Amino acid sequence: MPIEYVLQTPEVEPSHVPVLDDEQRRVVEHTGGPLLVLAGPGAGKTSTLVEVVARRVDEGIAPDEILVLTFSRKAADELKSRIARRLARTTATTPAMTFHSFCYALVRQFQTESEFSNPLRLLSAPEQDAIIQRLLSEGDAEQWPAVLRPSLRTRGLADEMQRFMATARSLDLDDVDVLQLGHAADRPEWKAAARFFDEYTAVAGLQNTIDYSDLVFQAVQLLRDPARRDRVRSAYRLVVVDEYQDTDPLQVELLQALAGEGSDLIVVGDPYQSIYGFRGADVRGILDFRTQFPQKDGSPAPQVVLTRTSRYGSAISAAAGSIISNRGVLGAVDGREFDQLRHLTPRRHRDDDVHVETFATPTAEAEHIALILREQHLSRDVPWGQMAVLVRSSADIARYQRSLGAAGVPVVVAGDELPLASEPSVRSLLAALRAADDLAHDRVLDPAAADALLAGPLCGLDAPALRRVGRALRDADRTDERGPRASRLLLAEALGQPAVLLTVARPGTPLGESAARASRLASLLRRAADQIVAGESAERVLWTLWSGTSWPARLRTEALGDGEGAARADHDLDVLCALFDQAAKAEEQQQRRGLTTFVAELEAQQIPADTLSQGAIDADAVQLMTAHRSKGLEWCTVVVAGVQEGTWPDVRHRGSFLRTERLSRDGEIAPPTAREALREERRLFYVACTRAQQHLVVTAVESGREDGDQPSMFVTELWDHVHRHSETRVERQPRRRPDRPLSLRGSIAALRRLGETTQSDVVRDRVARQLAMLAERPGNATRPARPERWWGMSAITHNDTPMRPVDATIRLSGSSVSSIVECPLKWFYDHEVKASTGTTTAQGFGSVVHAVAAEVAEQRLPADAEVLGDYIDGVWDQLAFAADWIGGRERAEARDALVRFVQWHLQERGRTTLAAEHEFSVTTTIEGREVTLGGSMDRVELGADGVHVVDLKTSKSVADKKDLAEHPQLGFYQLAVDLGATAELAARAGADGARAAGAELVQLRNGEKKVPDFPVVQPQDAPPADLPFFALDQLTRSVHVIAEEQFVATPSEKSCRYCEFQRACPAQPEGATILDGGTA
Repeated sequence: MPIEYVLQTPEVEPSHVPVLDDEQRRVVEHTGGPLLVLAGPGAGKTSTLVEVVARRVDEGIAPDEILVLTFSRKAADELKSRIARRLARTTATTPAMTFHSFCYALVRQFQTESEFSNPLRLLSAPEQDAIIQRLLSEGDAEQWPAVLRPSLRTRGLADEMQRFMATARSLDLDDVDVLQLGHAADRPEWKAAARFFDEYTAVAGLQNTIDYSDLVFQAVQLLRDPARRDRVRSAYRLVVVDEYQDTDPLQVELLQALAGEGSDLIVVGDPYQSIYGFRGADVRGILDFRTQFPQKDGSPAPQVVLTRTSRYGSAISAAAGSIISNRGVLGAVDGREFDQLRHLTPRRHRDDDVHVETFATPTAEAEHIALILREQHLSRDVPWGQMAVLVRSSADIARYQRSLGAAGVPVVVAGDELPLASEPSVRSLLAALRAADDLAHDRVLDPAAADALLAGPLCGLDAPALRRVGRALRDADRTDERGPRASRLLLAEALGQPAVLLTVARPGTPLGESAARASRLASLLRRAADQIVAGESAERVLWTLWSGTSWPARLRTEALGDGEGAARADHDLDVLCALFDQAAKAEEQQQRRGLTTFVAELEAQQIPADTLSQGAIDADAVQLMTAHRSKGLEWCTVVVAGVQEGTWPDVRHRGSFLRTERLSRDGEIAPPTAREALREERRLFYVACTRAQQHLVVTAVESGREDGDQPSMFVTELWDHVHRHSETRVERQPRRRPDRPLSLRGSIAALRRLGETTQSDVVRDRVARQLAMLAERPGNATRPARPERWWGMSAITHNDTPMRPVDATIRLSGSSVSSIVECPLKWFYDHEVKASTGTTTAQGFGSVVHAVAAEVAEQRLPADAEVLGDYIDGVWDQLAFAADWIGGRERAEARDALVRFVQWHLQERGRTTLAAEHEFSVTTTIEGREVTLGGSMDRVELGADGVHVVDLKTSKSVADKKDLAEHPQLGFYQLAVDLGATAELAARAGADGARAAGAELVQLRNGEKKVPDFPVVQPQDAPPADLPFFALDQLTRSVHVIAEEQFVATPSEKSCRYCEFQRACPAQPEGATILDGGTA
């Protein structure tokens, strides 16, 4: 008996008919022809569009004769679903789709039978990015201008080429048009881009692929044929377009072919939410709609403004109106309608609020954001999934993701915000794949990559476990002939030799467990390497690595739980599924192009993938995304974070190698002005703030330093609006880090602190009982409550292996001696631990000024302040500053410093210059230890009395006069001179045996009071002939500190005021530990 299949469609619960206001009814009752609907945030445009469709169906139009177009798949799916519920049917419903979906269907509709049987494959943005990079790097470099040839292998030029082609398509230009424009404007880069455009199009045709911009272009070409246009236009009796402000010129032309000449066309949009100019969207499309789509009698299309909002209450509405003011769009609508759009009337009362907060540091900002979100969740019962953190750029996402995750806030990032290879979980699996490939080709693993693999989710060793295994490998590597090699090298080597790791393990000990886990990872990598040698695909090798550990089971358990890690695990599973999808596609489409090529192309993709599941975004977690991606979404609580001067608004001129911003249908045009960029940035800030339904918080960092982060003008404007009714001026007070995080870990810390400080036995007993109860609960969150993990419960450890072998030479520089004299512990953290935060603005400033001073001393540049100022202008843009205004101020100060330098340089001092930036190294013996003094002297000069050393200073402060006599760095240089550091220089000048005759600090940022253009000069006398020199004593003490490892904290007002290690210093309240004596 044959099996009979029956398709049963589910019953659809009809949705209720909404109550419409007067403006919404005007839209629904529109009788025909074009109509422009202006609708602000939460103005009910989606409900209105659904009712438009329902009314037309009730009037007898078939559902499939109505076409609804929008700009995102999610919006299209939502519209389709709501229309289906409103019509109470699942079949024969109205097509709701994106522009690109419609264009794809249109192109397919007019294909020949043979073309239709082999459907076009739509390239994702990352795939297009990888193809462009490959064609650029492998193509004919000679067709490009010489200035661009060095950039052909860079990602930057590939990104630029992608934007150029997309812009050309949005302007209805093909490669021939671009070539003609290049000749007309005499732009060799356009002519080269046109030839590349032609090559790219040919390759896409051979591979039967098409990208998004070309899809719309081809659809427009098809509809230029009158017969095809009439056939398509007759299929739809009504066309509805949502988010019309996001259209580009080519999409406008597509709509004119579909529904021009007075046809029934309803478009909805908001010029103040036009934020996609960088994609080619043109706000003029919505501003010119009424004249571009006139009624059949030639008169402008009518217009309706939806003036009421259901999203938020009066507080957020007023704040939103103050943001956009009359500065968001030029010439949008008349004054009355403008006020209606920017001052939407709430449909019902909402107890909403707006807060503007600034913080002293980025850490304080991130921790307070976590505190705000937790307070909303715990005190106001706001679900995690009803909160969002919005940022200006995707570059900010990783920082906030880390800080919120560390604070215990469940956070999820949309899969299409970050390139796939940038996801931490994907990076871990790709790192393992690269390691297996190295082993397969007998290459030694990179030590840093080996450390990351051992500490990553495939193995999970923490820092103490890594150190245990590393020490065991060092012990095993030691021989009579030589000492052991570095543990990082041994760990990398051992990952290719699983048996080696087992030989150092002692079963039943922490070392044994750690070594066994490392050995299991090594065995897994070896299996994967064998698969690579056998020619297995990237997909198969990835599966071996993924399934060969406990990581999948851990992720599954976390994802199914309800703890703080559930959302993170959901997201990780999502992006890993996308990784396997990419591997499968690579196998199918590229005919086994090789594992190395697959990894390289995946890592080359700088454009986020658009194929990830929406599951993670729908999880109950705080959503972290860019303001651009938040368009069309809403949450109860929204934090708009990192609104900093120089980044939001970002009005930097976005010039490019290819002059994409100057391309137009009519030839070369002027680039967008800073004022136009500011308008779009303001609209973007408006969009971000209007995602909030009830609670809006805007944050920024407001540093106390002149060269530190400062809030954006948008923050200042919104602050003034929020506090405009205050009787007195309310000054912003940047907040510091919160006392404690509002989390279980924070509560445990507070209980422990209370137990230590309280004088009440009753309180102490209650605290102990609470901690004991928490300690018994399973899970990582309660680990801080367990006494065995507390400071003071374990014995103080000592390093049995000295930092330096007793026979090793101790190497010291002037800055090292100065730092040790000031505070040995500070030197240890900076020099040995490498815990400093890195290069600062001041260091970049100093490097440039020192380099120019050396060029003058060596007579490679003239001693002319104007010439030197022009010289630094040519290199200044290579320095990184937190904001443009800081860079401008520092540039002016650098010019002033060079004026002082020239005045000092030209001064007659009776000395001749022997060298600039003189590198030296001399060796002596101190307390039986060989010590090498080394470094660089800014300037070495020879006078009648001997050698003088000059140290050029570019710091803003000068040394205290009382400290000059025993200034460590100057003394170090003079001691080095007497030990022979400048002997060769002096001998060449005929002054063999010349000794130190003095040293001086030349303060280039500080001028003399009476002569501001002359620097402050602070001299130190020559070493006395008949008395011990202080520098020798300082050097001896420094050697003793290092040899005996006595890194003692030495507090002083000067040393501690700007010390970056206070939180790790036992001499400071914030860094106090159980260690006595202040040693590390």
